[in-house]
Amino acid sequence: MHLVKDINSLTKKEFLSIFGNIFEKSDWIAEEAFDLKPFKNPKDLITKMIGIYENSSQKKIIIIFNLHPRLAIEKKLTTFSSKEQAAANLNKCTNEELIEFNNLNNDYEKKFNFPFILAVKGKNKVDILNNFRQRVKNVYESEYEEAKAQVKKIATFRLKEILKID
Repeated sequence: MHLVKDINSLTKKEFLSIFGNIFEKSDWIAEEAFDLKPFKNPKDLITKMIGIYENSSQKKIIIIFNLHPRLAIEKKLTTFSSKEQAAANLNKCTNEELIEFNNLNNDYEKKFNFPFILAVKGKNKVDILNNFRQRVKNVYESEYEEAKAQVKKIATFRLKEILKID
């Protein structure tokens, strides 16, 4: 789907079925974006959806963070998350890697009160573990900003994939 006239002609239900999980299980962003139609072009849709997210309250952003799966150990994943984690081979962890992911997830969540979030596209297990080991040492303010940036990156990847643009 990449023709703006096709996007603009979608019903709300159709629009939500396509764009509702761009921000992990937070279809309210797609609902708000739907109300901003018509879109001039696919990039306009991306800009508007990202803008809704970026202008959300910290409380709403934390809710979005908490809807993200725990990397490598979460069993119930959205289609997007399942595909992204499999591409990074997080579904093929050794027992030692699973133990480390579990420990890092627990330590991270205790410290920050939201799960570790990383756009895993183009990364492998080693990259992800190294990133995790470093970020768990951050202070809350910088990690909140990093998680917020990672959610934006994930959403942008997903939108570009759906819209078939670079």
